[in-house]
Amino acid sequence: MAIIDNAIYVDGVRTENPRSLSETFEAMRERGGMSWIGLYRPSEAEIREVADEFGIHALVVEDALSGHQRSKLERYGDVLFMVLRSARYLDETEEVEFGEIHLLVGPDFVVTIRHAESPDLGRVRHRLEGDPALLRLGAGAVLYAILDEVVDEYAPVLAGLENDIDEIEGQLFEDGIDATQRIYELGREVIDFQRAVQPLAGMLDSLLRGSPEHEADEELQRYLRDVLDHTLRISERANTFRTVLDNALTVESTIVARRQNEEMRRMTELSIRQNDEVKKISGWAAILFAPTLVGTVYGMNFDHMPELHWVLGYPMAIGLMLAMGLGLYWAFKRKGWL
Repeated sequence: MAIIDNAIYVDGVRTENPRSLSETFEAMRERGGMSWIGLYRPSEAEIREVADEFGIHALVVEDALSGHQRSKLERYGDVLFMVLRSARYLDETEEVEFGEIHLLVGPDFVVTIRHAESPDLGRVRHRLEGDPALLRLGAGAVLYAILDEVVDEYAPVLAGLENDIDEIEGQLFEDGIDATQRIYELGREVIDFQRAVQPLAGMLDSLLRGSPEHEADEELQRYLRDVLDHTLRISERANTFRTVLDNALTVESTIVARRQNEEMRRMTELSIRQNDEVKKISGWAAILFAPTLVGTVYGMNFDHMPELHWVLGYPMAIGLMLAMGLGLYWAFKRKGWL
C-alpha cells in the first residue's frame, strides 16, 4: 500500500484518519482543515488522483512520476513543489546512501512522496503532533519540519565522511597501502553530498523571501532561518572535505610517483649489477676459451700436423695458451669487465 499515513488536522490537532484518498478528499470538503498525505513509492494512478483533486500542474505530476530529480523548488500558483535529496551514512559499508522525497505543499494540504527509506517522516509527524502550536501554523509548519529532519540527518553523514577522511590521511604515508581508489570513491560521495546540500540554501532563501501566494509566517521564518544556518554550516564543511580530499589525492599521487621512481632506480641498479656479472662471466669464458681452443687443436690425433714433432712444439703451445689468456685478461681488465 503506497499510503503510509493519512490524516486531517484542524487547529493543530489530528481529527480524521481517512483510510483512502477518496475519504480524505471527501472529509476535507465537508469539514475543512489541512490534510497531510504520506505516500511511499506510489503508483501513477495514485499520483494522478492526488493531482486531479488538488489541481496540481501536469509538469509536477511528470516530475513526481519520473523521480531521480535534482534538489529544487518550483512554484505553480499557490502550490509549492519541492524535491529534497536525503542522505544517510551506512556504517557497515562505509558508504553514503542517497534518497529522494517530493513535497507538494498547498494552502490546506501537504503530500509527501518518498522514494527511499529516509528521512523518517513518521518521526516528523509524531514530533509535530506533539506540538499543536507549531502544527497550527498549517502546511508551512509541515514543510519546515521535513526540511529540518532532512538537514538533521546530514549531521551523521558529515561525521561518517570525516572519520573516513581521517583514516585516509593516516594511511597516506604507510608503506604497502595504495589509497588512490578509496580517495577517489570518497571524493565522489562528497560531490554527491554537495549536490544534495548546496541547492537547499537557495531554496530556503526563496522560501524566506516568500511570494504573493506564499507569505511565510513570521514565526515560521525564524524556524526556516535556523534550518538555513544549519544548511550553510553543513555546506561549508562539505566544501572543506572536498578540498582535503583533493589535497590528499595530490599527495597520494606524489607518493606513488616517488615509490615508482624508487622501484625503477632499484631495478636499474639491479640491472647494472646483473650486466656487470654477465661481463665478468663472459670475460672469463673468453679467457678460458682461448687455451682450450689451442689444446683442442693439438689434441687431435692426426699424423701430419705442423710442429707436431718439433722439439719446441710443446713449449710453444703452452706459451701460446698463456699469451692468449693474458692478452684477453688485459683487454677485459682495461674495459672494466673484470
